[in-house]
Amino acid sequence: MAVQVNIHEAKTHLSKLLLRVQAGEEIVIAKAGVPVARLVGIAKAVGRRMPGTAKGSLTIQASFDESLPDDVLESFEK
Repeated sequence: MAVQVNIHEAKTHLSKLLLRVQAGEEIVIAKAGVPVARLVGIAKAVGRRMPGTAKGSLTIQASFDESLPDDVLESFEK
């Protein structure tokens, strides 16, 4: 459940509100009791992917490109 604060309180305590948002809380800013904005945290960026890190951890069977048996092919056509 989001906590609602008025604009004056948000301006006065912005640093404290941001700490609460960093902790996972959601803050709604209202003007005259009507919500106008929402403060939410930003997801941390995922690190850069490095190609080749899974090299050698999986294998492809020699039969990978062979045709499937007829009974298996038929089950896909139903």
